Amino acid sequence: MSHSVIDQTLAARCAALGTATLYEANGQPCAVDPQIRSIWPGAFIAAPAYPLVCSPGDNLSIHIALERAPRGSVLVVDTSDFIAGYWGEVLTVAAEAAGIVGLAINGGVRDTAAISKRRFPVFARGVSVRGTAKASAPAVGLPMIFGGVPVADGDLVVADDDGVIIVPAAEVARTLQAGEARADKESVMMNQLSQGATTLELMGLGHWREKA
Repeated sequence: MSHSVIDQTLAARCAALGTATLYEANGQPCAVDPQIRSIWPGAFIAAPAYPLVCSPGDNLSIHIALERAPRGSVLVVDTSDFIAGYWGEVLTVAAEAAGIVGLAINGGVRDTAAISKRRFPVFARGVSVRGTAKASAPAVGLPMIFGGVPVADGDLVVADDDGVIIVPAAEVARTLQAGEARADKESVMMNQLSQGATTLELMGLGHWREKA
């Protein structure tokens, strides 16, 4: 998936479907650890990944990535689940200037009020005032495992209030098509439910009526 221009049509399709529908449509274990959540309600990302690895308590890789990541990227940062303030207001301003559209990190962030005010999408494992060193950069731009899910440069990251998913670049078109078909099917089902049908009937679960 190209980083050069944010595909607003693709982002709008992802936003209309949401992470839960796209996860089901993908059919693969693409949902990252559910403890990685938005730091402010309503945050949304649908953009190509730029992966990087930080040593625990060290954010040098992030500073390097801000120079290397193509505009339109979301930084996907592995910290070995170590909670510290890897990211704050200063890096948010730097990211905006560099054309970075969001952050997903399995570590911590700080300056959450300022980040929220700027409406910069951040999905993190936690919040911490503890600062970080700048002494090592294990990997920048290379494939890795993030929250239990493989991620490579250019994979699609979709994140909203329900969580974060990572769809391999080669699977994006199929996943979107399957997601829209699923959404259409669910729309019909919800209309039938509003007319008095039951989920047991519509899902073929009627045989459980006598067993429960």
